[in-house]
Amino acid sequence: MRFQGRRHLPISTSDRGAVAVRQRGLTMKMFLVIYCEAADEDVIAALKEAGIHGYTKMVEARGEGTETEPKLGTHFWPGKNNVLLMAVADEEVPRINERIRRIKKEHPRAGFRSFLLPMEENI
Repeated sequence: MRFQGRRHLPISTSDRGAVAVRQRGLTMKMFLVIYCEAADEDVIAALKEAGIHGYTKMVEARGEGTETEPKLGTHFWPGKNNVLLMAVADEEVPRINERIRRIKKEHPRAGFRSFLLPMEENI
């Protein structure tokens, strides 16, 4: 079977972010968000309310931070974290940053941390 080429659909960057961004050749950033698994439902609901639908979630992450007790999944240090990765267009960063700040304020004990990384598509 021969490859027929890619169709370019008129998609805005608000429609599932990364697909549209890649097709338009815009620059992107990667949010790395870490938070206590107990806050998962609230965090995901808040992000979806803000129009963020594309993410990758890693569960049962273990570690230590500076704002909360260690979360190592043991009897002595119970609890675990979740990690979200979200690829977004540069123009969406301020809006998402604002929503992340509000989530952190609403859940002060969730150990909520967010990092913004430059991103370049490899394949």
